[in-house]
Parts: sequence; structure tokens; C-alpha cells
Amino acid sequence: MAKKEVVVLVGAGSIGQAIARRVGAGKHVVLADISQINAETAAKTLEEAGFDTSVLVVDLSSRASIIKLVQHAQGHGTVMNLINAAGVSPSQASVETILKVDLYGTAVLLEEFGKIIGEGGSGIVISSQSGHRLGNIPPEESEQLAMTPTEELLALPLIQGIDDTLKAYQYSKRCNVLRVMYEATAWGKRGATVNSISPGIIITPLANDELKGPRGEGYRTMLGLCPAGRAGTPDEVGELGEFLMSHKGRFMTGTDFLIDGGTTASYWFGELQYLKTTH
Repeated sequence: MAKKEVVVLVGAGSIGQAIARRVGAGKHVVLADISQINAETAAKTLEEAGFDTSVLVVDLSSRASIIKLVQHAQGHGTVMNLINAAGVSPSQASVETILKVDLYGTAVLLEEFGKIIGEGGSGIVISSQSGHRLGNIPPEESEQLAMTPTEELLALPLIQGIDDTLKAYQYSKRCNVLRVMYEATAWGKRGATVNSISPGIIITPLANDELKGPRGEGYRTMLGLCPAGRAGTPDEVGELGEFLMSHKGRFMTGTDFLIDGGTTASYWFGELQYLKTTH
């Protein structure tokens, strides 16, 4: 079988699939996830819609697992698109796991795929509006998060001092954005772009659980007060991802795109300022 261009999706949830569907036609789509069931379910959905797929269980906190993913993807052709939609949230995991997966794992993923991405290729990291709630951090901290060798990231004093899962998540997502800025140079030398997208609350099965759960009333109030007055959909993020990965987005690299219905703007300067005491 002739080798194809390859799309690699890490984290086979709703947002990642929405982007992959838009850029994966005629290509081979690798669905990588920590859960075999999640990856196979996504593969079945895409296969039935006409996409060519393969599945691989990947632990984003492990460099060896990421290298195995690179090798698997290259076995199917030239990697042209990397979509990292994997991660764990503050209510899902410990500080240590959040930092290993969201911060370290994403940095390693960008580093390893930046070595092999094809000419004209593109990468997207799904970050979060949460990273924008840290506010300004000292320039030296930003530089450390952006440029510290990946194997030394978790040993940084500013990371070692984190003892709260929300703070771990916020620093991880800020680090995602900064690593994208740093890696843009290496990716650019291969003729490729790399950007991050920071979504607000997007309606996925997990978000629906939160909206119906014990904290649901607070979330619904927040959504009602944000400028858009609602949550977003995976397809809205998918359309932004498609734009950035298309020929129309070639002059955009090393930057972050906030897609949150104005929630961050309102958090800092509008009707959502009350969240500052809890977020």
C-alpha cells in the first residue's frame, strides 16, 4: 500500500476528533490515547465516515511512549499534522500527574514531532483558558517554562513548589503556550507551523457531567454572564484548528488563540471578576 500523509491525534476526545475530521480526509489518521477503548471507539466512528485510521495506546507522560508513537506514525507515511488534545484536569488527577502529562508530556511531544514533521506541516496543542488566569508571571519564569530542556522541566523550583491541582493545571497550560512559542523556531526550519488553542468551556461528555454535577450551578451562572452567553462546541474549535492547519494559516506560528466566548476578558475586567477569589 502506498504511504500517505499522516495526521496524529493524541487524545481521542471530541475536540481532537473535530479537528482531525477537518484535516484528515485522504490521509492516514493515527488515534493515540491512554485508553485503548477511547482510541478504538474514535477509530470506529472515523472509519465509518470514510477515514483511514490506526490506533495506538500512548502514555503522554513517557518519552519512550511518545517515541513509539513517532515511529508508528512514520510507518504510515509523512507526518503532516500533529494535534495534541490529551490532558488531565484539576478534578481528575494529582499535582504530580497533571505536571507529568500536561506540562512535561506536551513539551516532549512538541520536541519529538518537531524533529520529523513534514514540509508544509502543522501542529496544534489544545491548551486552556485556565492558563490565561495566571496573569503576568515574572519574565524569568516565562523563560524557564519556555526554554528549559524537557528533562529538567519538572525539577524547576517554581514547578516543585506547586501543591495545588488548579495551580498545576494553570502553570501547565501556560507552559504549553510558551513551549509552542519556543518550538516555533525549530518547526519553522522544517517549513512547518505550530500553534496552541486555548478553549473555554466546550460542550463535551466531560463538560456535560460537570454542568449537571454538584458544581453545575456555578458553571451555568458563569456561562450566562460571559459575553457569548453560552458554552462552545467542539466544532467551533475544529474550525479554528482547520484554519490554522490550512494554507490560510501559514503566516501564523508560535502563538496562542483564545476561544472562550469572552470568558477570560470578563474574568479580568467584566462581570466574571468574582471568579478571581476561587480561580
